[in-house]
Amino acid sequence: MPFEIIHFRGSDKILKKKQMVKDVKTTLEYIYDALQGSLYRGELLRQALDEMGWRENGSLNILDGRRYQYKGFKKGVALDGSFAAYEYILEGLFRLEIGFRKGKIDCGILMLTAARSEKSSLGTSRDLAVAEVEYLTDIITIPVSIALFNLGPPVISDGEEQEGGGDHDGISIHANKTKEAQDADQETQT
Repeated sequence: MPFEIIHFRGSDKILKKKQMVKDVKTTLEYIYDALQGSLYRGELLRQALDEMGWRENGSLNILDGRRYQYKGFKKGVALDGSFAAYEYILEGLFRLEIGFRKGKIDCGILMLTAARSEKSSLGTSRDLAVAEVEYLTDIITIPVSIALFNLGPPVISDGEEQEGGGDHDGISIHANKTKEAQDADQETQT
């Protein structure tokens, strides 16, 4: 499965009440499709959220007068996250909590990478997320859903996988050929 959603403190009920369950699921699937195997995820994430209607101007700010912003916002639900490190869970929860305590959001969705070191003795990312949210029960009170993504490593193409050349290879032209000879060669290749 490309991602797993874990709900805490009734966030699933809030999403149902706001009729956003399908919207959230579709958005997270689209984010997975856009980011899976990609190298530059920040801009692709912003573009995907914009296309899905989560980047409303002015509503992304966490605190007035500050440049801190959520990744997305819609109908009182904030999206935040990082695919660089699972450890963003703490910062993300605190960022969402600020908006919740200020009355700007009703619940939050925290997107994280599920990738962690294979040497970790702390169990799966899901187990760790559940434990960490439970540890912070007295501090973090926001109804929150955590979406754990398995995006895989970036895929970097060297262009060698194309069989038979193709239009992307261009036309070979000898450096000493005249313009007429080049045009004749091009016509025979097409």
